[in-house]
Amino acid sequence: MAEAYPWQDSLWQQMAGRPRHAHAYLLHGPAGIGKRALAERLMASLLCHNPGSLNACGECKSCLLLKAGSHPDNYVLEPEEADKAIKVDQVRDLVSFVVQTSQMGGRKVVLIEPVEAMNINAANALLKSLEEPSGDTVLLLVSHQPSRLLPTIKSRCVQQACPLPSEAMSLEWLAQALPDCTDEERAELLTLAAGSPLAAVSLQVQGVREQRALVVDGVKKLLKQQQSPTQLAEAWNAIPLLLLFDWFCDWSNLILRYQLTEDEGGLGLADMRKVIQYLAQKGSRDKILNIQDWILAQRQKVLSKANLNRVLLLEALLVQWASLPGRN
Repeated sequence: MAEAYPWQDSLWQQMAGRPRHAHAYLLHGPAGIGKRALAERLMASLLCHNPGSLNACGECKSCLLLKAGSHPDNYVLEPEEADKAIKVDQVRDLVSFVVQTSQMGGRKVVLIEPVEAMNINAANALLKSLEEPSGDTVLLLVSHQPSRLLPTIKSRCVQQACPLPSEAMSLEWLAQALPDCTDEERAELLTLAAGSPLAAVSLQVQGVREQRALVVDGVKKLLKQQQSPTQLAEAWNAIPLLLLFDWFCDWSNLILRYQLTEDEGGLGLADMRKVIQYLAQKGSRDKILNIQDWILAQRQKVLSKANLNRVLLLEALLVQWASLPGRN
């Protein structure tokens, strides 16, 4: 059975307690807050033959088939490869499933995640099923970036925002999920995960704190001219590009914020505070705005899976970064 997260309790009671269900829900919110688990929990409840007041029983034939991954009235649609698009042929197979009669005499439930992975043709192929699902079919759409969805997709669903837990609740949950980390390490991971506790666990598994320490050390050596952009671009070969661009984007924001406010409480994580202050004092605002625009443009290319020369891209980033403290 899908995990139940404490920050979803009131939303779960509201959704599962409905006397009648919509034919399509769009569950949206930041990545790493448990939307997929919420959708799977609702799917189990909708398919269960003996549901309790809110949850699936876990013991009927339908629940056992779902647990075994062989329920005939359940369909999960996701990219065939991680971080790739959902293709139109995949959606056509789904549409064929939607028009069939339920094999177990109850509901059919479809889960699509992430919905924004559908290309334009795939999204258009889904529209008719969203508009007129056959029989008692419920579609559960999960989105981390609803702004990327076609308005026609969104308008055919009941849109449900999923809550980001409070920092206190996240840290309490992380204390159980990551018992080997210190309080300080868990707080740092949560900050790096933009407040999403499941993403914080994922970052810990990836070794992100060690990766960040390597990058921060490299940036300091770059500014002291102890290492060249080329050396660092090669040394960071194992670190995901998106992670690197997220950090440099965040750092450029913090530099600009400090230039405007001189608020030492807004310098981000401790590892880069002195560097942020130094660059804010030495760098011109125009230069920082230009590098920020460039970082955002390159980050978008990384997100869109453009065919990029990784080493050249990082070298270009680091050459600009090294020039920030120069004369205005």
